[in-house]
Order: sequence, then C-alpha cells, then structure tokens
Amino acid sequence: MLKIGDIVMKNPVVLAPMAGVCNSAFRLTVKEFGAGLVCAEMVSDKGILYKNERTMNMLYIDEGEKPLSLQIFGGEKESLVAAAKFVDENTNADIIDINMGCPVPKITKVDAGAKWLLDPNKIYEMVAAVVDAVDKPVTVKMRMGWDEDHIYAVQNAQAIERAGGSAVSLHGRTRVQMYEGTSNWDIIREVKQSVTIPIIGNGDVLTPQDAKRMLDETGCDGVMIGRAALGNPWMIYRTVKYLETGELMSEPSAREKIDVCILHLDRLIDLKNEHIAVREMRKHAAWYLKGIQGSGPIRNGINECNTREEMVTLLNSLVLDERIEMKKQVG
Repeated sequence: MLKIGDIVMKNPVVLAPMAGVCNSAFRLTVKEFGAGLVCAEMVSDKGILYKNERTMNMLYIDEGEKPLSLQIFGGEKESLVAAAKFVDENTNADIIDINMGCPVPKITKVDAGAKWLLDPNKIYEMVAAVVDAVDKPVTVKMRMGWDEDHIYAVQNAQAIERAGGSAVSLHGRTRVQMYEGTSNWDIIREVKQSVTIPIIGNGDVLTPQDAKRMLDETGCDGVMIGRAALGNPWMIYRTVKYLETGELMSEPSAREKIDVCILHLDRLIDLKNEHIAVREMRKHAAWYLKGIQGSGPIRNGINECNTREEMVTLLNSLVLDERIEMKKQVG
C-alpha cells in the first residue's frame, strides 16, 4: 500500500493536482470513484499570506475527499514556510505538497515551480525549512528536469529525501517539453532505485493497463493520473479495479456520463455560485461528452449556457435523443 508519512492510502491511484481543475467539487467526485489520494490544485504562498479571497477559498476541503494533499508554490523560503505553516495549522489537509513541476512562464519567472529543478541545493534548503516548520508530511511534485541538458531528477529526489520529504511525485517530462512528447518512465525507475521514500509516477497514464505497466516497469509506489481523468472519473475506478483484480471494467454509458456531469455541476454551484460554476463547467462538460456519439452540437451549445437549467436541459437532450433513436430501431 502507498504510505506517505503516517497516512496510508487504500490503493496506489492518485489524482494529479491540475491547476484550474482540481477544486473540491472535482476532487470529491473523483474520490467517490475510488482514488487512494486526491491532490488539490496549486495555491500561491503569497496569496495565502496576503489572505487573498480567491486563494483562501481554494483551501476548502470536504471531509469526504480525505486523504488529501494540498499543493503550494513559491520561490522564496520565508513566504513558502509561512504559507506551509498556515496550511498545517488552519486546514484539514493530510499532506503538504510543494510544486516543483509547473512549467508555465508566469510561475517559473518568480523562481517557483519547475525553476527549482536546476538547483538541488536550493531544493534541499527549501524542503528542509518547510519540513522543520510543520507537522504534516511534506512531499514534492517535480518534473525530471528543466531540459535535456539539465536532468537532475536523481539528485533532486535525494535532496528531498535528505531534507525530510516524505514522498516525491515525478512527471517524466522536462519543463521544456511542457505536455508534449512522451513521458520518460526510465527516469522514474532510476529515481525509485536511488531513494527509500515513496515515488509516485506521473505521465502518459491513459488507461488502466498503462497504470499497471508503470508500476511494473518502474517499481514506483503509486501512479498519478491527470488529464485522463478529465470528464472521466471512471478512469480512476477502472484503474483501481484493474490493479486489484485484473478485470477491465466496461466504459460508462452516455446516461452515466451525463448524470455524473450534472452531479459535478451541482457541487460546483454549491462551492462557488451558479454564475461562476456554469461558466467553469463548460470545459468539464465538454470532457464528459467526449466520445459520446452525436455530442458535437451539444458541446457547442454548452458554451452558450449561462444557467444550470440551460446546461442540464441541453445535457439531458443528448440522452433523450439517444433513447428516441433506440426506440425507432427497436420499432
């Protein structure tokens, strides 16, 4: 079983901390599909210290999501430590994760995210300072390197372990790759062999079979699923079942997808408000509808929805049309 500090997961399947996606509504929905651990989207250390309203709202955690890892980012030791202490003392998160993987320029230009990957000594200093300041287990999510010429994944993981970090989630791409190309699972295996703390593999896990193959080929302790779970929490459920039993569960029906999409919408409305939630849900609805035959016009219409009623009516119309077509075929 995957164990981080004194937190034991029911299984090794982990939801990745995707920015702009992994709020409580999404995390709770994925958790109900069996994820061993869910990770919150990254939160700015400065936003926490300045008590920014949007940032503070991002710290909300439903008890049903636990165990949960809450991710912070920053480029300065003092502010990162202060933010970690706030999370430690004022939230019900189980784990504090430090982001060392975000590749976007607005993060790296403030010496945060993937910029850390260039300096194992800084990694040691920053992680050690956070570990000393908090009681919760501290983990790190990182990429294998900045570019092909600066791959310090082994040194960085060893620095994290020496600093008292409890686990590392490793994405097998460089910062320069962003989300293109293929994930290098060989580096995940190398890092796993170089440290004793748990390693969670990340990158190109698109099917339950991919998850098992990553665990088998790299020896990692957990497998992190990101984009494959967008609009598809069944990926989590199917992966957990496949790892437990070897059985590949069937894909969800259109009706099941629509029902969970509406549940997700309602949770988002409860979390924020209808005006904001419906707009945020447009991208999620498009992900839920992916692969459903004849959903193209519905996806286009979703982008025009401004109320829950409009969105739910449009989503249900897809299944209604499907039922009518089935009746015609039977008749």
